[in-house]
Amino acid sequence: MKTIMKNMLAGACLWLFSGMAAFSQSYTPTPENLKAREEFQDNKFGIFLHWGIYSMPAQGEWYMHNRNIHWEEYAKLASGFYPSKFNAAEWVSAIKASGAKYITITSRHHDGFSMFHTKQSDYNIVDATPFKRDVIKELAEECQKQGIKLHFYYSHLDWRREDYPVNNSGRGTGRVKGKENWASYYQFMNNQLTELLTNYGPIGAIWFDGVWDNTNFDWQLEEQYALIHRLQPSCLIGNNHHRTPTPGEDFQMFERDLPGENKAGYSSGQEVSALPLETCETMNGMWGYKIEDQNYKSTKTLIQLLVRAAGKNANLLMNIGPQPNGELPAVAVQRMKEMGEWMQQYGETIYGTRAGDVEPRAWGVSTRKGNRLFIHVLDLKDASLFIPLKAKVKKAVQFADGKAVSFTQDKEGVLLKFSQAPTDIDYVVELQLK
Repeated sequence: MKTIMKNMLAGACLWLFSGMAAFSQSYTPTPENLKAREEFQDNKFGIFLHWGIYSMPAQGEWYMHNRNIHWEEYAKLASGFYPSKFNAAEWVSAIKASGAKYITITSRHHDGFSMFHTKQSDYNIVDATPFKRDVIKELAEECQKQGIKLHFYYSHLDWRREDYPVNNSGRGTGRVKGKENWASYYQFMNNQLTELLTNYGPIGAIWFDGVWDNTNFDWQLEEQYALIHRLQPSCLIGNNHHRTPTPGEDFQMFERDLPGENKAGYSSGQEVSALPLETCETMNGMWGYKIEDQNYKSTKTLIQLLVRAAGKNANLLMNIGPQPNGELPAVAVQRMKEMGEWMQQYGETIYGTRAGDVEPRAWGVSTRKGNRLFIHVLDLKDASLFIPLKAKVKKAVQFADGKAVSFTQDKEGVLLKFSQAPTDIDYVVELQLK
């Protein structure tokens, strides 16, 4: 991911208005694409994996940029990268146990190292490391076996290649100015995307990142998006440019924020679109593995974040930074297990739902499936709750056990009455609507 400087975000405003004119309104999603969007919204929960040779110094994925490591020195990490404990089946099983329906993994991050066997450069996990295994291929095959979708994160910027038209980030990594060649770099990216969409089976989405690095530049996104949709029509495209989506994009993501919020500072110019939505967040503090970062969010916090995302009509993409030895951190695996146990009981109120009739409040959110409205009470100190609801309620029950919940309704809304103030992580009341 990134720790973007504020001036990059300010510059993104210039890119939006200058770049929008370069896009035509010609993109029309195919029936396969529209179906994939619906399935994406139904899935509601995914796991993000930031993994690369940056896991070796264990200082996060921006280590090369943050410490101004010369690219030739940084590349030496590859010669020692040997994740001997990597086991795709164990990874997918642990992730599936969390209740997640898809995995998004970094195929190539900003450091330029490819975690798949690309023919476009020998700077990849098969040709540049003693491990000699295509972990993306193994993960793709295991995802297909276990019935979980695979998405690819792909960086638009590169701190190593000299043909990349460098702007804001990676200025201290030793590349020689004057050797930029956009045509060469653009072809390189498109060739890699073609490999990813040709050699690894059905791919659920391409998750782009890095356009914010050069805000006054024509990235030729429309042509690149067309290539992706041509290779796999059902493959969705999202771009973490922190702006309202542009033509060719199929879902909208929000970094460290729920849709409509801007607590992290990345979404000041991002209106919530009608596209499928996704919020990405870290399980601890970092995206890539950082050895001293043990600040893991509690299971309660993670579950409530997932619920609040669903109440905002969004998926949650929860990040884990795998260790350099190829294992998922034990705390992360435990958190996923506990989330999965909760989802086994309450997943019906999350999967396949859309944002409910009651807008998110401090006390919680609502989700809806057909004539079933789920009231998710996350933080309430009282033994009653008034919700502004115009639809007529036929029945109110506790979702967990089906026991009746007392209620009264008038033209202003519904008053739910409980035996005591709820203390559950998520106290769910199911309202059956007339």
